[in-house]
Amino acid sequence: MGENNIEAAPGQYVSRGNKATRTGFGEALLEIGRENPSVVALCADLTGSLNMNHFRDEFPDRFIETGIAEANMVSMAAGLATTGKIPFAASFAVFATGRVFDQIRQSVCYSNLNVKICASHAGLTLGEDGATHQILEDVGIMRGLPGMTVVVPADYSETKRAARAIAAYEGPVYFRFGRPSIPDFSLDSDGFEIGRSIELHAGKDVTVIACGIMVWKALEAARILEKEGVGVRVINMHTIKPIDTLAIVRAAHDTGAIVTAEEHQVYNGLGDAVAGVCARNIPVPIEMVAVDDRFGESGKPDDLLAKYKLTTEDILEKIYLALRRKE
Repeated sequence: MGENNIEAAPGQYVSRGNKATRTGFGEALLEIGRENPSVVALCADLTGSLNMNHFRDEFPDRFIETGIAEANMVSMAAGLATTGKIPFAASFAVFATGRVFDQIRQSVCYSNLNVKICASHAGLTLGEDGATHQILEDVGIMRGLPGMTVVVPADYSETKRAARAIAAYEGPVYFRFGRPSIPDFSLDSDGFEIGRSIELHAGKDVTVIACGIMVWKALEAARILEKEGVGVRVINMHTIKPIDTLAIVRAAHDTGAIVTAEEHQVYNGLGDAVAGVCARNIPVPIEMVAVDDRFGESGKPDDLLAKYKLTTEDILEKIYLALRRKE
């Protein structure tokens, strides 16, 4: 995927090159497996696509290839969790949520079991595989489940830190990442705490709250507007549930306007979560960059992001609108 290569000032976040978040997942899973013998992995015939082959090769007795049987995979993961294991059950996001919702709801969440649902190839950036595989509803499906934690990391490095955090966390987690190579910019010094967002860029005029691939685009937008004298606060909301209420309320109070950005339907995702916090605590103008109630289609990732209005320019447009509404 392309990037605008906007020059950053000293101390700002810069891209160290492009890497896929699914690669970060696979590498982290192997490292965690080496450190914790309770970690086990299950996959539904997509081991290579999810970069789980290294874990499989090093720990064959702790890896289960279920074949194209996602519902069975989640049920097996639930059973393993009852024995004290920490199962990472992985598939494409469209299968890891839509095909197995019943098993996740009944077998995992209802019993509050320590299962990690790891979902790759989410969103429009899956590209040529088309609408049937480009799930854009998964965050909404998962955040509606009682007890489910929802994590959407911004880049390769954060995916690795997030994987460690969810391995140490007790309870069900939905972990969403993707196929394409994207800018890797986050820092290990950022850390990763479930439920606690990270402010990446300071600003007093408007706040952009983003997750996943949209975080880098939010930073690009902030740097463009910085040259125009507009201060844009950028928050990486890597945990959609539990949402960082304090950071949202503080941003609303300090800047008076919010834009959300996500690779997801406009309904039931990050935008709705942020709007709910503001409605209950401190109403301010909110604009949302998201897919507007449409299915995806086959195409190159960058072309799809442009067509569905998920670009840096689209974030800028919503920022200008939010600023006008604020006035």
